[in-house]
Amino acid sequence: MWTKDSLCELVREKLGDYKFIAVSNREPYVHTYSGHQVICRRPPSGLTAALDPVMQACGGIWIAHGSGDADRRTVDRNNKVSVPPEKPSYSLKRIWLNKEEEDGYYNGFSNKALWPLCHIVYTRPAFDEPDWNTYKKVNNIFAESVLEEVGTGKAFVFVQDYHLALLPKLLKEANSNIITAHFWHIPWPNEEAFRICPWQNEILEGLLSNDVMGFHIRYHCNNFMETVGQALEARVDYERYEVSYGGKRTAVRPFPISVDFEELDREAQGAEVTAEVDRLKNCLGLDDEVIGMGIDRFDYTKGIPDRFKAIDGFLAKYPEYQGKVIFIQAGVASRVLIQEYQSLNKEIDSLVEKINWKYAKGRWKPIICLRENLPQVSLMALRRMADFCVVSSLHDGMNLVAKEYVASRFDEGGVLILSPFTGASRELTEALLVNPYATDQFAEAIKKAIEMPEAEKQKRMKKMREVVRENNIYKWAADIISELLKFEVGV
Repeated sequence: MWTKDSLCELVREKLGDYKFIAVSNREPYVHTYSGHQVICRRPPSGLTAALDPVMQACGGIWIAHGSGDADRRTVDRNNKVSVPPEKPSYSLKRIWLNKEEEDGYYNGFSNKALWPLCHIVYTRPAFDEPDWNTYKKVNNIFAESVLEEVGTGKAFVFVQDYHLALLPKLLKEANSNIITAHFWHIPWPNEEAFRICPWQNEILEGLLSNDVMGFHIRYHCNNFMETVGQALEARVDYERYEVSYGGKRTAVRPFPISVDFEELDREAQGAEVTAEVDRLKNCLGLDDEVIGMGIDRFDYTKGIPDRFKAIDGFLAKYPEYQGKVIFIQAGVASRVLIQEYQSLNKEIDSLVEKINWKYAKGRWKPIICLRENLPQVSLMALRRMADFCVVSSLHDGMNLVAKEYVASRFDEGGVLILSPFTGASRELTEALLVNPYATDQFAEAIKKAIEMPEAEKQKRMKKMREVVRENNIYKWAADIISELLKFEVGV
């Protein structure tokens, strides 16, 4: 079983003379002002939560966009700060974007074009050339920051996600000693869907500059290779899962991302979490109700309105549970400058108000919506409290909330209700799988979760915990590094 120590040993032995650099849009630690004080917090991001323990094990440099209003105050003259603040083990290097760059690159091309393009949730992508030009400009800014660290030397650059599709090509053109692995954290759609992107060739050429291209599941690998085969004059080898293009070979592999199981399991058993469970129950006015839970960014891919409609249907069909079941939805607003997200937030608020008005009795109401960036101890307490957890994504690369819930249930209690449109559903087969679009079936799944015998709950949860324990975040990183070594360094 892979651990932090064994991953560290792999990196030290096999990549000893290579600089280790991770690159992402989102930073793992954000510094913000609270009055006159500067506080450091972790952003609500599955990517950074997953990658942070890997960087703590490997050391090196993580390059990301500095988004906090106090970020500039906390870096040195090289724009670096040592993290985590309580026990520094690697350097966070921040790059700076002005408002126009951030809007065009992040809100624009990344999240109005690529995000809806890759998620099949019936939201039309918007392809604006000024946004595309800004996306190219910002990818160059990231490339310059990486090359400042590497020079002409050797480096392993671990590129993250859809914000940086052009970065690998820029790096390889500048320094042939750089080897790159790129992990695409969101789905890759079929070639018919992706071909509507006016700049698909440039994006594909950027990604095919990588030595290893990783996705969560093989289905996304197949979609990517089929897209390449239709768009470019490339040789696509489905037996070896390799693409040859422009004299360059790229391995395309599934690497199901995961969590630090042992750390989550240990934290869940802590006295601080137990105290937080008591505090939350008192604060929220909870007694002995059955508690359901969802933890999500408020994104249209997460299916939050669909789960609320299922709760509505459940309470209407089974009125005996009115007053006995409470669903807690925790999360933060996301990408609020984009119209589709503004509409989503209005829909969520409207549904919560409507359903609560419909069923409220005395001080009981069926849905509690916590719209704030909760600290880790509170999120852990919610997982401990929840009799069932709902992950109802309409389309998702993996969804780490599901794995975090499983890793936190050291008591082997609780039931996971999981959408089959998540990558996690391929591994967590003991969850109750339910189509989030099928409201009646969804309501029945909630009833089944509530009424499931304790012995069956423990049997299912135990099996899922074994899967997450074995396939932890360190195995994910080790598999990618091992594949990179095999194809590029010849180990």
